Amino acid sequence: MKKGIYILAILSILFVLAACGKSTDEKIETNQPAQAPAESLQLLENEKAGKYLADPQGRALYYFKKDEAGKSNCSGDCLANWPAFTQADFAVPEGFDKKDFATITREDNGVKQVTYKGFPLYYFAKDTQKGDVSGQGVKDVWFVVNSETEFK
Repeated sequence: MKKGIYILAILSILFVLAACGKSTDEKIETNQPAQAPAESLQLLENEKAGKYLADPQGRALYYFKKDEAGKSNCSGDCLANWPAFTQADFAVPEGFDKKDFATITREDNGVKQVTYKGFPLYYFAKDTQKGDVSGQGVKDVWFVVNSETEFK
């Protein structure tokens, strides 16, 4: 009886090892890229704001009319309400050119902030879920970004 249990245990171990060996071979054979593809920004649409650019999670991206190309003029309380968009790697939706996106280093905190056509991009703190565009038109200086956005 003990001999049968030992044989069964050995066969079970061999079976487990064989299964592990097979899955390892399968991983080697698949040609998975070493780096995951970048998440993509999205072009969403809202009745109030029209078409607008959003991050991969669907949060609207805004620009501040008081900013200058290559420089943010939003800091302190402003930055608390309008957090900087800082995602390092992303793809862009149709209608946008990846070359129009870059980064600046913020003077106040040294964080790299994403820009579109030189102008820093932000979130609005009161936008809590995908599709929210509560910041559109705030104080007539905050606006969502779309492919037709012209900075002045």
